[in-house]
Amino acid sequence: MSEFLLAIDAGTTSIRAIVFDVAGRNVATAQQEFTQHFPQPGWVEQDAEEIWATTCAVVRRVLAEAAIDATRIAALGLANQRETTVLWERASGRPLHRAIVWQDRRTADVCERLRAAGHEDRVAAQTGLLLDPYFSATKIAWLLDAVPGARARAERGELCAGTIDSWLLWKLGGGRSFATDATNASRTLLFDLQAQRWDEDLCALFDVPPALLPEVRDSNGDYGRVDATLFGAAWPIRGVLGDQQAALVGQACFAPGMIKSTYGTGCFLVMNTGSECVQSRNRLLSTVAYRIDGATTYAVEGSIFVAGAAIQWLRDGLRLIDSAAQTEAIARGARGNHGVYLVPAFTGLGAPHWDPHARGAILGLTRDTGIAEIVTAGLQSVCFQTRDLLEAMQRDGANGACTLRIDGGMAANQWFAQSLADLLGVPVDRPEVIETTALGAAYMAGLGIGWYDSLDRIASHWRRERRFEVQMPAAEREVLYRGWGEAVSRVLAPSRADSAASRPA
Repeated sequence: MSEFLLAIDAGTTSIRAIVFDVAGRNVATAQQEFTQHFPQPGWVEQDAEEIWATTCAVVRRVLAEAAIDATRIAALGLANQRETTVLWERASGRPLHRAIVWQDRRTADVCERLRAAGHEDRVAAQTGLLLDPYFSATKIAWLLDAVPGARARAERGELCAGTIDSWLLWKLGGGRSFATDATNASRTLLFDLQAQRWDEDLCALFDVPPALLPEVRDSNGDYGRVDATLFGAAWPIRGVLGDQQAALVGQACFAPGMIKSTYGTGCFLVMNTGSECVQSRNRLLSTVAYRIDGATTYAVEGSIFVAGAAIQWLRDGLRLIDSAAQTEAIARGARGNHGVYLVPAFTGLGAPHWDPHARGAILGLTRDTGIAEIVTAGLQSVCFQTRDLLEAMQRDGANGACTLRIDGGMAANQWFAQSLADLLGVPVDRPEVIETTALGAAYMAGLGIGWYDSLDRIASHWRRERRFEVQMPAAEREVLYRGWGEAVSRVLAPSRADSAASRPA
C-alpha cells in the first residue's frame, strides 16, 4: 500500500528529500549541500551534474532513514530554486556549461541596454517582472553565446534550456520528459502571464530560440514517472513548483491577501492575489502562485537576494561563528546593534531597489564593535529588508494589519523571529513545519494523485507552533529603521539612491 509522499526540495545551497504522511507530518529528512562556484566577482555557478548526484544521494538516504520500501511512496513532488539556468544536450543529457545561478550578475549590462532602449514597461506588463539579471532569459542568451556552436545547435533543436526543475525532471524520467510548471516559467522573462504561454516576441527580444524551451504544465500536472532503476519504484511525479510558490502552498496561503515570508539563502515575501494578476506600482513582481487544473492563481512577490546567505558568510567568510545556530545566543547577549548595520548586497540588492551594482557594507563601526554587534546586524538586516518589502506591498494595497507566516531555516531562530515581529510591527506566525517548501511540493503531488480533494483539505492540516507578538516600542522601531535606510543609501548606485530618497514614507 502506497501511504507516503516524497518531496525533493532542490535549494540554492543544498538538496533536501523529505517523506511526509497524508497529514503533512515529516516522517524522515535527508539533506546535503553542494558546491558553489564564484569564477568572477558577481558570478555564481553550480555543477548541474553535482546537483543531480546530490539529489540521488538524499533520496536514497531518506528512504533508508524512513525505513520504508520504495513501493510505499505514492507520488513525488519537486520544488526548486528558481531562475537558475541549465543548458544541456537532448541526445546525451550532458550539460554544456555550469548552471548560472539566480544570484548571478553577469548580464547586468544586457539588462541596462534593454532598459535604456525602453523595453522595461512592455516586459513588465507581459511578464510581471523587471529587467534584471536575476531572471533566466539573459542567462540563457549568455550561455548560447559563450558555448561554441551552441546557438546554431539550439536553432536546430539539439539543445534544452531550463531551470532546475526541468533539469531534474529530465534526469528523474530518464530523458523522457522535458517540461516545467507555470510557476517556474513565470520567472524567465519569456512567459506571458495572461496568455499563460511562451511569447515569441519576448523570445526574440532576449535572443532565445523557442525550440530550447520546455513544455509548460500545471503545477499538479502529470510529469511522467521516475525511472524505476533509480530508486526501486516508478513513482508518478505529480507536483512541481518553484520554491517560493511551494512555500506559499505549504503555508496554506490560499486566500487573496494572505502573506508568507521564507528565509533560506534569500528571503521572499509572497502575497496571494487570487485570480487577479496585480501589477505592482512599487517595483515588486507579479508572478504565478500556482496553476491547478488549468486555473491560474497569481501573487505579488518581493525578493531579497541575501538572507540566510548573510549568516553563512559570517560563518564561512569572516569565520565569526562556527554554526548558524550560535547566532541566537550571540544576538540575545548583545542587547542591540549599537548603531552597526550590515547591508548584505553581495550580489546587488533586490526589491524594491533592483540595483545589481550595489555591494555589501558594514557601517557604524566603532572601536568597541565586536562579533556580537556584527552578528546582530546580520540578523537584523534580514528583518529590515523584509520591512522594505512589506511596506512596498502595503503601498500596493496589502492589509497593513496582516499577520505574517514565516518559514525556512532562519525561522527556527527565536531571537530572529521576535525581532522580525518587532521591526515589522506586525504579529509573526511560525508553523509546526518550517520546511514548508518541501511540504508544499508534497501537497501538490498529493493533489495531483487525488489524495486531497481540495485546497481547503490541505489548509486543514496547517498548524501554528508559535505566534510572536510585537514587543518593541514604535519609536524605537522607527529609529532603527531610519538607520537602516541611511545605511542602504550608502551602497546604492547614485540613481537608485535618489529614487530611494524620493520614495514616500
